[in-house]
Amino acid sequence: MANLIEKAKNYAMNRRSFLGWTASVTAGAAAVITLPGCGLTKVDSTTANADLANMEGEWRPVACWHNCGGRCSNKGYVVDGVVVRQKTDDTHPDSPDFPQQRGCNRGRSQRMQVFGVDRLKYPMKRKNWEPGGGKKELRGKDEWVRISWDEALDIVASEINRIKEKYTNRAIFASGAGDFGRVLSLAGGYIGSWGTTSWGSWRWGPEKFGMAEGFNEQSINDRMDLRNSELIVIVGGNSAWSAGGNPTYHYLQAKKAGAKFVVIDPIYSDTAEILDAEWLPIYPTTDHTLFLGMAYTLLKEDNPATNPLIDWDFLNKYTVGFDTEHMPEGADPKENFKDYVLGVTDNMPKTPEWAEKICGIPADKIRNLAIQIARTERVALLTAWGPARTHNSDSWPHMFMTFGAMTGNMGKSGCMTGVSCHFATANGGPSLVKGGSNGLPAVPNPIKETINDTEMWLAILNGKYTAGYQDVKDVNIQMIYHGAEAHLQTRSAQEKGIEAHRKVEFVLSVSHFLTTNSKYADVVLPATTEWEKVGGFGSPNNRETLIFWRQATEPLYEAKSDVRIAYEVAQRMGLDANKVIPFDEKQQFYNQISGCKVIGADGKTMESLVTLTEADIKEIGAAGKPQQGRITYQELKTRGVYQIERKPGDNLGFIAYEGFVKDPVANPLKTASGKLEIHCQALADFVKGKGFTQIKPIPTYNPSVEGYEATFTDFNSKTKCEYPLQVINPHYLRRSHSIFDNNPWLREAWPNPVFLATKDAEERGIKEGDTVLIRSKHGQTLRPAHLVEWIMPGVVGLPHGAWVEIDEKTQIDKAGSDNMLTGAIPTGQGIGAWNSTICQVEKWTGDPLEEDAKWPLRIVL
Repeated sequence: MANLIEKAKNYAMNRRSFLGWTASVTAGAAAVITLPGCGLTKVDSTTANADLANMEGEWRPVACWHNCGGRCSNKGYVVDGVVVRQKTDDTHPDSPDFPQQRGCNRGRSQRMQVFGVDRLKYPMKRKNWEPGGGKKELRGKDEWVRISWDEALDIVASEINRIKEKYTNRAIFASGAGDFGRVLSLAGGYIGSWGTTSWGSWRWGPEKFGMAEGFNEQSINDRMDLRNSELIVIVGGNSAWSAGGNPTYHYLQAKKAGAKFVVIDPIYSDTAEILDAEWLPIYPTTDHTLFLGMAYTLLKEDNPATNPLIDWDFLNKYTVGFDTEHMPEGADPKENFKDYVLGVTDNMPKTPEWAEKICGIPADKIRNLAIQIARTERVALLTAWGPARTHNSDSWPHMFMTFGAMTGNMGKSGCMTGVSCHFATANGGPSLVKGGSNGLPAVPNPIKETINDTEMWLAILNGKYTAGYQDVKDVNIQMIYHGAEAHLQTRSAQEKGIEAHRKVEFVLSVSHFLTTNSKYADVVLPATTEWEKVGGFGSPNNRETLIFWRQATEPLYEAKSDVRIAYEVAQRMGLDANKVIPFDEKQQFYNQISGCKVIGADGKTMESLVTLTEADIKEIGAAGKPQQGRITYQELKTRGVYQIERKPGDNLGFIAYEGFVKDPVANPLKTASGKLEIHCQALADFVKGKGFTQIKPIPTYNPSVEGYEATFTDFNSKTKCEYPLQVINPHYLRRSHSIFDNNPWLREAWPNPVFLATKDAEERGIKEGDTVLIRSKHGQTLRPAHLVEWIMPGVVGLPHGAWVEIDEKTQIDKAGSDNMLTGAIPTGQGIGAWNSTICQVEKWTGDPLEEDAKWPLRIVL
């Protein structure tokens, strides 16, 4: 260590000089320290580069903490507090049964985030800010002034106290409050936000009719059993882009085992191509009609004696509400699903021809798919969350599970129906290994009010919000707090959100960069990244893996951890800061490690994972008792990943609903009937209780607000309206939601166009690379056009998460921010409904856009 320190002192470009140099770098010079593959060094520092590569360092597991859907192994070669190289999982040989946890381009570029020249370096305030807001209209345009931490903490503490004394604590709105919420709760509370964000209508409603809890990751079988499926139908899932890690690899193992794939999606995705899947292009917001058309086909063509297509034994034994003979007690017999499909109750049979007019899939293909599913013994019906991120989709999960019940694809090997998404893509089941809690006791928020994400900006502007059925409350928000979540960027109605931020008296943002949240704030506090913190675990991981990371570098510039910021604000406010953070980050780190659990040899009980000695606890700098576990702490901190080795036929497999199907009396579902409720009054009551819109107890089709039908002024004649195109927001390899959008390596590798079908472009006189205006009734944005054959005509693909960049001359966003096109439209369960947006695309007549890889980074101070 002494030798390393001596080298660091003499090093031509050591960490201290690097930080000092980057602190004064200008936006135009940003590229000179972003050389791929050679660390963060000056282009002309060839001697420094060579010295850096030859210096003694250490491979450490470092965090890849962003919410891409995967939690992969990320390792950095650390020299004098700088990560100069990265690699991924090499802890064991790769195999299908025991795959490595390999990182992707995003994790491999993470050092460009941690050591980026656009990191927020110091506390800042707006030049024209003053208590009460000052020139509030300048938020997002004002200059920034560097201030000390003392001044920053004084401003924050005094503004919180001033606002709560003048308006009460109900005037404080904290979206994604995190650690700071502990301060606000101790100070009397705040109003929070709620929403379904990624999950759409899969978030809460499905539990009402009998689905497994836990964001639905336990609704499908595990990856080993997936290999037993003969047919795998994926609805709206593109794991190759939006589920990091091994999920697509797991699908490939099923394909190698003989499974055929069908992908139902508006785009012919990389996933469909990799799996050589049959592609059925479908209009967004209409998946429900496809499944109704398939249900009709089975009902009309089923003959138990000569052509059995419906699993009547499953329906009769495990469900209620399918037909008049199996209705739940007290329900109207006429409100059964079978009669609805056949048109008995509404004179509208849900034929494949009816479905074709809405979803766009030809009727013969609807029939063929329905019969193919029904005649295949082992089928996996899988969907991601995307099709449920649409207005009025509250009955869609209900419909999907009902069709799975009709075909008996639940509770058996190779048979499953449910969500295959995010960290549980292609691999359902409870975690076999998990990290411990940090041990911080909860600080309850005295205020129980929350505002739905789709309504929160309107609530700030209009002073009212929906609190429940026929319950509208007044509210007077005067302070907005932003923590880790990028709500101004990633929630609906961004244009209204910007307007709301320019109305209130105080906006505080804690961030790593000048994100959209921070750009429209009054005071910005620089936070440390995970690489600068003591350490921790990626969570959630896939069910077999625990990802561990530890500190790579000391906090850069004047950044502080979120926990430390919360503590110091509490002190300034005169609160008992020890109630906010009763013990330090090292103790929290120890608590997480000591609390790690792993499945035991019996495949049922959990036991301690990590062996901790007195020396280990002293090294961590915490208080605790030694313990015995599966692996040593020294091994964990070196490897950075613990993974359970799986084998076909082991006792660690998972089949969703297996216990229920084997014995529904002993293992009832959590519903009033104990069965899967195809007629579910609890779901209808739950949606009604949110106060926005209502649904029926059976899975009827409810056209989406701003869905496919809304692209017509008259649907029957198919007369197009002012906004004839539908917008979807693919999760794109350049970003994880909105994180990484400022990463120069990823900007260069993954341009950010709008994807247009060649047919739609030709009709508008648009050529490849033309700058186009995308406009909806809610806002406008510009993007270069990329013409493709793999997106359905009538559908526009605008990748999710680009940081908004308003052109002050035109007042049009030029970055392709998807939420400039969405509106404040609360429906059903308060669904985040980004895939139900309609627009028009036109050739832009102004100056063409420069590639955003060439745009200057948001470097301040």
